This record gives sequence, C-alpha cells and structure tokens, in this order.
Amino acid sequence: MKITFLGTGTSQGIPVIGCGCIVCKSADKRDKRLRVSVLIEIDDTTIVIDSGPDFRYQMLRAGVMDLDAILYTHEHKDHIAGLDDIRPFNYILKKHIDIYAAPRVQEALKREFAYIFSDVKYHGLPLINLFTVEDEAFEVKGNLITPIDVMHYKLPVKGYRIKDFTYITDAKTVSAESIEKIKGTKILVINALQLDSHISHFTLSEAIDFANLIGAETTYFTHMSHNLGLHADVEKELPSHIKLAYDGLSFQV
Repeated sequence: MKITFLGTGTSQGIPVIGCGCIVCKSADKRDKRLRVSVLIEIDDTTIVIDSGPDFRYQMLRAGVMDLDAILYTHEHKDHIAGLDDIRPFNYILKKHIDIYAAPRVQEALKREFAYIFSDVKYHGLPLINLFTVEDEAFEVKGNLITPIDVMHYKLPVKGYRIKDFTYITDAKTVSAESIEKIKGTKILVINALQLDSHISHFTLSEAIDFANLIGAETTYFTHMSHNLGLHADVEKELPSHIKLAYDGLSFQV
C-alpha cells in the first residue's frame, strides 16, 4: 500500500495576500501546504480521502491517472469543495467514481453540488455512486476500511483505518472506543493545527500526547496552519517516531 500526501495544510491561518510571515517567505518546499488530502494506492485500487479546493491541482501535481473512490471525513468546504473536478476521471476512465460519506455529509454534498443529484441530467455532469458510511467497516474493491469517529469540537468527523494505516483529521477529542480501533496501527496520521490552544483542533502538544497514547511505529502530523511555524524548526523538536508530513511525501505501508 502506497501513501501520498496530496495536501497537509488548512484554511485556518492562511494569510492574506502580501503577508510577510516566515512561513510565506520560506524557501523550504515543505512549508508550501495545500488543503489537506491523502492518496492511497492498494494494488489496482486508488482512493483519495477528502477533495478540497486544491483537489484538481493536487491530482495533476501527483500525476494520478486513476481514481476509484473518495472517502469524506466531514462536510467543511476545505474538505469537499473539489468534488466537481472528478469530471476528467469520469470522461477518461469512462466510469462513475464511488463516493463514501456519512448521511450528514451527503446532505451537504447535495446542497453544494445540487446539479450532480438533480433529476435533470446533462452531458459532462460529474458521475458518482454514493455510499453511506456508518459505524461498520466497509469494503472498497475488496479492501476493508474501518471508519473511526472523532469530534471536531461538536461536529462528528470520520477517520479511516486501512490495514496498518490510520488517517484522522480535524480531531479535538477521541473516545475510548475509537482509540481501541486505532491502537495497533503502524502508521498514524493526525492533525496538529498550531501551538496555541484551539477550540476544535489538536494543538501540537495535544497531537504529540495523542501519538504517544496510540504508540504507532510512526506518526505523521497534517492539517497544519502557518501558525505552527516552519517545518524544519518544528520537526527538530519532535520525538524520533513523530514527523511532520508535507505535500508530496510518499511511502509504503
């Protein structure tokens, strides 16, 4: 199984045009973060978790030639806004794309992309197969996926475990039941927004504590704002088993 980080950033803390912060001025490519998303390739199956506003460019940048499914974590625009850009995959691959989302997220997709779900169809419309994610594990082309519930302040968010890889974003609290689903994973991805306290996201210190609680062989932090600081400065302060992810980072699990 190959993992590629398509984006590791967030709309939180993105500066205005002309900002002179150290992250904006950094020459380190690891500080150039698009909205959070990850690509999972398992044999002949290609899965993306979340399609934010940067989805089209991310897929082009990564040279992705196939797409079977998109799994959605929650309905915020920085995680769903790029759904329309599945059109080229529909056209070139001549197939529908499977979409997996909780019922509440499906309602948001139907509001934001009403034309996809309209009874009146037209040529070139994004073509999808919509599947409901509940609490039970499900399969994508024979690959077992376990949904994991976390809380984004008061908003439920789905994380996903596939074999020994667990991906969670926009978490602030995680129940004991969900922790049991995560434990034993070899690679953990978790959000680490910034240094200072935040109402709905793990801070850096909270993310470190959570990583240590789970005890994965390697933990990668994602969903990082400019307020976290420079990649090189932050990572050198982390324990050896915890790393900052960056756009384009790829590895095998």
